[in-house]
Amino acid sequence: MLTYVGKGYTSGFVENYDRVATRLNAGEEDIELVDGPDDICEGLLCESHAHCFNEGVVQRDERARLSVSALLGETLTAGKRLQATPDFLVKMRLAFAAGEIRQACRGCQWIRLCDRIAASGFAGVKIGEPLPTVAKDAARFSKHPMLRPKYGSSGRKH
Repeated sequence: MLTYVGKGYTSGFVENYDRVATRLNAGEEDIELVDGPDDICEGLLCESHAHCFNEGVVQRDERARLSVSALLGETLTAGKRLQATPDFLVKMRLAFAAGEIRQACRGCQWIRLCDRIAASGFAGVKIGEPLPTVAKDAARFSKHPMLRPKYGSSGRKH
């Protein structure tokens, strides 16, 4: 959600996600945490092999829940509602860019796209506004080794 720029698995997925983004931006609804596929996944559920039910996706969702719970200082569970306010989105995007809530990114096919979006200050996002400024190498300061660049400013491998 933090890096959604209108790209996705299928055109149906993108159309559906755009509708969700419009509702969130209009303040028509909160973000509701659920177990399993959510409103965003709706555009994929008609697929014969909807990946939303794969164990790897379930595990990534759990890692995301735990990392965001730690950031917010509360245990997030199904049924919890969060408001996508500008302050909330800035807090989440700063943490994302710094690698603090990227545990769920491991194994995701979209990780490189999300890396580029975060590095750009979240330019082009469809939910909320881009960040005013983000450190160019925010991932370099991440606590998570998988998110650190392979090469330093000297061009030599770490």
